[in-house]
Amino acid sequence: MNAIPSQVQNSTAFDLAEVNARLGRNAQGLVDWAIGLHRPAIVTTNFRPFEAVILHMVTRTQPDVPVVWMDNGYNTEATYRFADEVTRQLKLNLKIYLPLRSRAHREAVEGPTPALDDPRHAAFTEEVKLEPFTRALRETAPQVWFTALRATDTAVRAQMEPVSVNPDGLIKVAPLLHWSSKDLHDYCVQHGLPNNFDYVDPTKGEDNRECGLHITH
Repeated sequence: MNAIPSQVQNSTAFDLAEVNARLGRNAQGLVDWAIGLHRPAIVTTNFRPFEAVILHMVTRTQPDVPVVWMDNGYNTEATYRFADEVTRQLKLNLKIYLPLRSRAHREAVEGPTPALDDPRHAAFTEEVKLEPFTRALRETAPQVWFTALRATDTAVRAQMEPVSVNPDGLIKVAPLLHWSSKDLHDYCVQHGLPNNFDYVDPTKGEDNRECGLHITH
């Protein structure tokens, strides 16, 4: 039986294999189940295309759930406008985590974003994404983490299950893991949600490349 680690067990333990088999392709059912564990939860977002789906899905079950955004400072104008629009429409409890240095400060000292093959790129990713996320986890102290990752994003994510448990006991829930872009589009249309396609992640640089967030956490 794949039960959760003892450090996060309470009166509600569960069998990972059973949950994934029963709810792995029922996105809203999976969200409702995870919220029903009655453990501190967060949902992370980067306001990329179709992010309104996971935000709508989770907040319709728990309206005040903390929504954690690691704003790396390199987002497009459209992404910032989209973030504001979704936050207003869904009344998000948005928690913004910024790098310890501003983009202007970093670029004044070190220059433009390092290329993917530049040895400095790993340090850049750590500074603008991984450290803020580690800080967010420390400050929000969740036991459940909702994420919009999808199996089609990267090879690493294609091997994941909708529900998994990290070594530290954090329960990671990916309700949209098996959704297609058409599924996401149809959901946005059905619920009148905005979208954003002008999105760039400087830590990935290209599609189907991991930034490290779902490898290290």
